[in-house]
Amino acid sequence: MKPKLEDVAKLAGVSKTTASRVLNNRGYLSDETLKKVHDAMETLNYQPNAAARQLFKRKTGLIGLIFPTVSNPFFGELVNYLEYELYQRDFKVIIGNSLHDINKETDYLNQLLAGQVDGLIVGTHNQGIEEYKYSHLPVVAIDRVVNSDIPIIESDNYKGGVLATQRLINAGVTRIIHTNGPSALETPTQRRREAYEAVMNEYGLEPHTFTIDFSLSFAEKKQRYNELFSIYPDMEALFVSNDVDASIIMTIANERGRKIPEDLLLVGYDGTDLMRNVIPELTTIIQPIENMAKIAVDVLVKRIEGIKTESEYILPVNLWEGKTSSR
Repeated sequence: MKPKLEDVAKLAGVSKTTASRVLNNRGYLSDETLKKVHDAMETLNYQPNAAARQLFKRKTGLIGLIFPTVSNPFFGELVNYLEYELYQRDFKVIIGNSLHDINKETDYLNQLLAGQVDGLIVGTHNQGIEEYKYSHLPVVAIDRVVNSDIPIIESDNYKGGVLATQRLINAGVTRIIHTNGPSALETPTQRRREAYEAVMNEYGLEPHTFTIDFSLSFAEKKQRYNELFSIYPDMEALFVSNDVDASIIMTIANERGRKIPEDLLLVGYDGTDLMRNVIPELTTIIQPIENMAKIAVDVLVKRIEGIKTESEYILPVNLWEGKTSSR
């Protein structure tokens, strides 16, 4: 017969209440009492009821992750690190791919709230979703503005924009195009655009930002970037908002007979392990993805424990010295 808590208490010579306090780590208990109860649990091979403990503690041990799509190398690598960090703290994860769809994100959020997760880490572009305001649940955002009371973990997007733009100007080009999402989208990634424009203006150069919706399919993005080549036939360089889009542009440049870096320079953004191994020649800005995940989990745990946190955490970036940004 499976041993019960009463059996543990009897063998340890303590009350059932005391055994329960040991099991749930509640209140002061002497080292002697702790040892007696743990020894009894080991002797009887007692396995506590996880569901009952969660109910008692009012915790599920679950964290929800909502991101656009883990098929994107940046989000895939980020989720991998988040899952690892959460596992080290005895949390399990539930992952939802929102695919930039506000209805799907709302649906996932409602399901996660119904499942009573202990907290959420999100990296979606959708904003103003009412459920985030009234969930009373600890939430942390990565590289996204969700609501004013939700802390943001991000890389130094402005510094990244400066590094990328300066790199291209140092290579001797002047007609540099930047690609980014819609300016109405409130996200720290817009600081890359701000930095690009500031550096271009500093050198007396005219900035041109080509806007593209992040939620487009691969085929739609390829069509849009073909339009980019038609709109700016004399462009000499591109500072691209992410490495996946940079790889699409590299394909289009090859199809159009534009050689990189001989007559078109290129700098990407994100610098995931995957992209640096698949396209090592691509110059890119490396986001500290592993550290972003660690800090996001640290901040979320503090929020769960009711500890005050900062509203924004900005982490340093680095330049990956590829071959696409200089001749």
